[in-house]
Amino acid sequence: MVPGVSRSAASIVGGMSQKLSRTAAAEFSFFLAVPTMFGATLKDLWDFHKHNTLTAAQLHDDVVSLLIGSAIAFIVALLAIKSFITFLEKKGFKLFGVYRIIAGIAIIILYFTTNALHAA
Repeated sequence: MVPGVSRSAASIVGGMSQKLSRTAAAEFSFFLAVPTMFGATLKDLWDFHKHNTLTAAQLHDDVVSLLIGSAIAFIVALLAIKSFITFLEKKGFKLFGVYRIIAGIAIIILYFTTNALHAA
């Protein structure tokens, strides 16, 4: 991967280079995220388990919080995906590309200005 290129953008461009429609490429990218996020979650849970000793009450509270947070994140993700696919069908990738360029320039400017402040 090239620094600054998102996984989703790379998979969408890859899908479109294989003659998928914009919508199919975006849907493929979202489906590809499922095992990636699942694996990252399992690793985080394993790391948390290895490095923390919790009482039964703390563990129960954490599990309840995790389940509620996961359910809310799932619902929000479905809404975001639906909105993005609808936007993509109507507008295409041009606006998203402009946004990425502007965001990239802003990040470069922030990087160099904050590093210059720390070096002084």
